[in-house]
Amino acid sequence: MQKTHQTIKTLQDALPYIKKFYGKIVLIKYGGSAQADEKLKEKFAQDIVLLSLVGIKPVIVHGGGSQISSLLEKLNIKSDFKDGHRVTSLESMKIVEMVLSGDINKNITSLLNFHGAKAIGLSGKDAKCIKAMPKDDGDFGYTGTITSIDSKVILNLIADGYIPVIAPIAYCDEENHPGFNINADNAASKIAISLKAQKVLFLTDTKGVLSKDDKLLSSLSIDEVVKYKKDKTINGGMLPKVDACVEAIKNGVNKAHIIDGRIEHSILLELFTSEGIGTEVLRQDNPNNGIDMQKLIDEEL
Repeated sequence: MQKTHQTIKTLQDALPYIKKFYGKIVLIKYGGSAQADEKLKEKFAQDIVLLSLVGIKPVIVHGGGSQISSLLEKLNIKSDFKDGHRVTSLESMKIVEMVLSGDINKNITSLLNFHGAKAIGLSGKDAKCIKAMPKDDGDFGYTGTITSIDSKVILNLIADGYIPVIAPIAYCDEENHPGFNINADNAASKIAISLKAQKVLFLTDTKGVLSKDDKLLSSLSIDEVVKYKKDKTINGGMLPKVDACVEAIKNGVNKAHIIDGRIEHSILLELFTSEGIGTEVLRQDNPNNGIDMQKLIDEEL
């Protein structure tokens, strides 16, 4: 009986959040252990299906850096990083697209469909929905910077009941161009902005943003982000994630979260509990309550 009461209490606690996010777009950047561990993959798929069933509109942007690095190493193809971003040669670009679009994207889509979702995989090359240019005038090779996103393509899929699963490969308006490798965190931020998402969540292999004595910083303002970057509290691979969070909330996304994808049901814990987990980066103005999905579709179409 006590267990039953606890279950009911959990559902009651979640109800206000379900109401709040009903009809809203929540963008999830999927990566790290949550994308590699078989048990966590199953839990992730179940969570996404649940979000969809209660009326939330999930959009997934996935990474695949470790899988790309592993295959490049096996093929003896050199791969360098600068400031947390991969320098992509022409040779490695072919591997990047093969891993992201040909392998990981279809595996995620298949898993979601198996668990009852209506998911569809695509990359930025499809319908030219994500366009890019060389990052830093080509210093990063075929790693790109997004120049435009055709949100109508993604919104049409959502309106038709699909969960878009997006590989961060961008289109280039040049004949026979292989496209651009886009940092998945940056892609998630840009897509969240273009869709006017209520939230963007970044799944990582850490508790969130940590202080120099390894304590979780549960909430950060933009000013605090600047301070922690300056004193190197935020560094390395966390930089692109934090920068993506800041960009998102500066451009209309209500909140950005960096959460521990190693925890089962981390997405539900973040969205449907008052405590939440991980680090949230907050807007410093008065945040809106999110954009109604049907209103957004009507405006765009």
